[in-house]
Amino acid sequence: MTAERAIQVLKFFFWVSIVVFYPMLISIYVTLPLFVGFAGLIFVLGLDEENYSYLFFSAVYMLNLEINLSLPLLLMLISALIFYNYVKEKLAILKLCKKCVYISTVLLINLIYFLLLAGYDFVTDQNSVNYDHLLVFSFIYDIIAAVLI
Repeated sequence: MTAERAIQVLKFFFWVSIVVFYPMLISIYVTLPLFVGFAGLIFVLGLDEENYSYLFFSAVYMLNLEINLSLPLLLMLISALIFYNYVKEKLAILKLCKKCVYISTVLLINLIYFLLLAGYDFVTDQNSVNYDHLLVFSFIYDIIAAVLI
């Protein structure tokens, strides 16, 4: 095995461990950010570039997060797909600023997701997420992750 192949295998196992174990840590330590918008951004980038590893890892992360936090199943994927189908083309005016596109994508996916979640909570008369300052910190960490990409 060459050194280059070993690095690729290590990267693969690193991302698998992040996708599998980080949602479990979020369910234990509630102050960790959710990265809903960042996972949606990676999903949208995977759709744009036809990068199946981006699609797979982000979809598995979203599903794992929803299962571990007992959130409505597939709502994160649906919000990312709603953004991709209806909103993404309207962001064409920001094409010159790639970071601006990433930040607006993260913000809009977060907004769509939490609006869908609020609608779900209203219809089912439940309280899935506490809308407090921790959610604002999660949004800020999402934006930071989008800028660092």
